Amino acid sequence: MQTTSSVSRVSVPAVPAVLLAIVSVQGGAAIAKGLFPVLGAAGTASMRIGLSALVLLAVVRPRLGQLRAAQWRAVVPYGLALGAMNFLFYCALARIPLGLAVTLEFVGPLGLALSGSRRWTDVVWALLAAAGIALITPWSGSGLDLPGMALALAAGGCWTVYIVLGRRTAAVLPGTQAVAVGMLFAALLVLPFGTAGGSLLKLTPHLFLLGALLALFSSVLPFSLEMQAMKTLPTRTFSILMSLEPVAAALSGWLLLGEQLTLGQWLAVGFIVVASVGATLSGKQQPAEHGE
Repeated sequence: MQTTSSVSRVSVPAVPAVLLAIVSVQGGAAIAKGLFPVLGAAGTASMRIGLSALVLLAVVRPRLGQLRAAQWRAVVPYGLALGAMNFLFYCALARIPLGLAVTLEFVGPLGLALSGSRRWTDVVWALLAAAGIALITPWSGSGLDLPGMALALAAGGCWTVYIVLGRRTAAVLPGTQAVAVGMLFAALLVLPFGTAGGSLLKLTPHLFLLGALLALFSSVLPFSLEMQAMKTLPTRTFSILMSLEPVAAALSGWLLLGEQLTLGQWLAVGFIVVASVGATLSGKQQPAEHGE
């Protein structure tokens, strides 16, 4: 398995890996925005997950027949949580703005961070991140679609499960193999929804290229980087670091889509960045907590 070995040698430190994953996901979100009008939420999610699975399986080439029962028990639910998280998020994104969708989705990881706190400093960082999220959320005006908000919260619940199961999977299966096999089961979950509506029949070479870029930036790179980070970062630290997701979404809208940030939103950016830095510094003093 020479290809797998060469891939696994590419290692990024845990904190930079999470930050690169966040930037990559937001770049992918900008691409997805262009696919939604033609393919819809289910078709776009199917393109992202399906192509990601094909790329990862071709590059990593995991030997499925050699996986042990314990590895299957870990990677199958991890992959299903991964697929559900992405599908529900894209369904929410079709109804509500990106910033609000990412903010509501983050309620899941933030709840995980609060529930696992053991020191008062952990609670401070989590509450500071929560204050930033409250400031960045558009509590009034257009875009408050209740079904869309419920879908985003459901995606956040799947995100929480993904974090917990991802750490357990990383403990029994090498990172690149875990992501490749997990993505296969994510595709098996999502593809029926994409094909049922017939949106994938509208594919053109240009749309396929955009879908390939979406798969690369939204799935292949970030999930591989996150799997590396989960091996060493405590669950609480990883969860609070992911608070940069709403910040990255707001900045992406400003830089790529010309959306302006209010003073309160810039203050929220500062709150969340401080919380993330504090969580990172605290995490360096703790051992990795596998099996949570």
